[in-house]
Amino acid sequence: MNALTRSARADLFRLRRWPAFWVIVAAWLLLNAMFGYVFDFVTYTSGNSSFSNQGETRAELLASLLPSGVAHILPQGMPLFGGAIMMVLGAIVAGNGYGWGTWKTAFTQGPSRTATMLGSMWAVVLLVAGLVVVTLLTDVGMSLGIAGLESQAVSWPGAVDLLKSFGAALLVMEMWALAGYFLGTVARGPALSVGLGLVWALVIEGLLRGVGASLRAVAVFTHFLPGTAAGSLIGSIVGVGGPDPTPGILDTLSATRALATVAVWIVVLPLASLWLVRRRDVA
Repeated sequence: MNALTRSARADLFRLRRWPAFWVIVAAWLLLNAMFGYVFDFVTYTSGNSSFSNQGETRAELLASLLPSGVAHILPQGMPLFGGAIMMVLGAIVAGNGYGWGTWKTAFTQGPSRTATMLGSMWAVVLLVAGLVVVTLLTDVGMSLGIAGLESQAVSWPGAVDLLKSFGAALLVMEMWALAGYFLGTVARGPALSVGLGLVWALVIEGLLRGVGASLRAVAVFTHFLPGTAAGSLIGSIVGVGGPDPTPGILDTLSATRALATVAVWIVVLPLASLWLVRRRDVA
C-alpha cells in the first residue's frame, strides 16, 4: 500500500508539471463551454435559430442555460467529445511512460510492477475526478453569469438530479480515461494509442451502430461496447432530445444495463492493463 501511494503521488507530481496535461484540460473546458453555453447563448441573444437549439423557443433556450439546467448540461458532451479527450489523456500517460523509459526504470529499480501501474492509474482516476468537479463548477459559474446578465431569478436543480448527473459524468469520463490507458499499454507509445482511441471513439463505434440497424448480430455486439454504454447512461439522465440528439447520446440500453456495462469496463480495463504489464518484458 505504501508503494502504491508513493507511485500515485509521483505520477500526480509528474502530470501536474506536464504541459500536455494542462492543454488537455483547457481543451475540454473550452469545448464544454462552447457547446454547453456559448453557442446557445449566442443563439438566444441573436434570436436566430441554429443547429444548437434544436427548435427550442427563446424562453426554453434561456431556461436551459440557467442554474436550474446545470444537471442537464453537465454530462451532455462527455459520452463522445469528453470521452475522446479523456482517452487521449489516458493514452499519453501510459504511452509516454514507455517512450521516455519511465516504466523501464521504475520496473527495474523501483517498487513492483503492480504497485507502479496501480499507482499510475489511481493518479489518472483522481485527476479525471478533479476535472469533472472543475467542469461542474465552470458550468455553475457560466449559468450564474447568464442569469445575472438576463436578470433572471436563480434556482438550482434538485440534489438527486444533480447527484445522478455528476455520478454518470464521472463514471463515463473515468471509463474512457482507463480505456486510453489500456491502449497506451498495448501500443507502448502515445502516438498509435491516441490514434486508435480517437478512431474508435469517433468513427468505428458509430459505424458499427449504423450497421447494427440492418444486422441483428452486430447490433447485439454494439450493446457491449463502451461508447454505447456511455451514451445510453447519459441518455437515461438527460434524454435523447428529439430527432437530432446531441452526438454520442443514445437510448440503446436501459439505465441499469448501461450502468452495469460502464462499471464492468471500469473494472476490466485496469485489470487488462495490469495483466499486460506483468506478462511482458519491460523493454
